[in-house]
Amino acid sequence: MTTTYKGVIEGLGGKLVSDPEYWGVKSLSFRIKKNRKAHFTMLKLDAPPAALAEVERQQRLSEDVLRYLTIRVDEHEEGPSAMMRKADRDRERDERRGDRFDSFDRGDRGGRGDRFDRGERRRDREGGDEAPAQEQA
Repeated sequence: MTTTYKGVIEGLGGKLVSDPEYWGVKSLSFRIKKNRKAHFTMLKLDAPPAALAEVERQQRLSEDVLRYLTIRVDEHEEGPSAMMRKADRDRERDERRGDRFDSFDRGDRGGRGDRFDRGERRRDREGGDEAPAQEQA
C-alpha cells in the first residue's frame, strides 16, 4: 500500500522527503473494526493539496486502512522519527546486554537445599521418618 500511495503522490507532483518509515506491528489501545493490532507507517511528504486529497480519498476507500492522520508542518525534522530512534535505542541496549538474556538457563539455584516430593515433606512436618502406612483392602 505504501508504494501505491507513493506512486499517487509522485504522479500528482509531490515527492517523498525521506524513505517511508515502517514502525512495525503495534498493539492498539482499543479495538478498531475488531482489530487489536495494526501495522504503522509514516510518510514524510512534500506534496500539493490535490495529491494529499487523493491519497486520503484512497485511504478512506481501503478496507485495510483503519486510521490515517495527516499533519501539516513548516519543515520536516531531519533524521529518523522518535519511533525509529526508540527502536534503535532498544536494539543498542539489547546488544550491550549481550548473551545474558539469550538463554533461559537459570544456572545454579543455590541455597534451596534438596528438593523433596510431597510425601516426604508431609512426613517431615508430622515429625516422623517412617514410611506412610499402607491401607489393606
